[in-house]
Amino acid sequence: MTLPSFVLLLFAVFSSAAGQIMLKHGMQTAATVAEKAGGSLAVRAATTPWVVLGLTVFAVSAVAWMSTLARVPLSIAYPFNALGYLLIVLAGSTLLHERTSVWTWAGSLLVVIGLVTVFLGQRN
Repeated sequence: MTLPSFVLLLFAVFSSAAGQIMLKHGMQTAATVAEKAGGSLAVRAATTPWVVLGLTVFAVSAVAWMSTLARVPLSIAYPFNALGYLLIVLAGSTLLHERTSVWTWAGSLLVVIGLVTVFLGQRN
């Protein structure tokens, strides 16, 4: 894998995770507003800046992912989605103050070990 392909792959994964976190934050805001002020959650979500931004970032990540798939074997690219899982767990616990258990962290560690194994295996 070339360095530009690796950077594109990481951009796709990181931007996807960022988009998901923005969507989660935006939907929490939209749900709170809909609950307090009434109205449709769908309308509130469509007019919440964090939801719109999250969808935009997620769309950019989808284009980056498609470009990545044109350059990198799926057997290498797809395991990197596991990195997105780890990023979302980290951001969920630190930015969104979601509770995580020791089992969540243990599972995340196993995911990272698997990712490193795939990455090192493709270098041989």
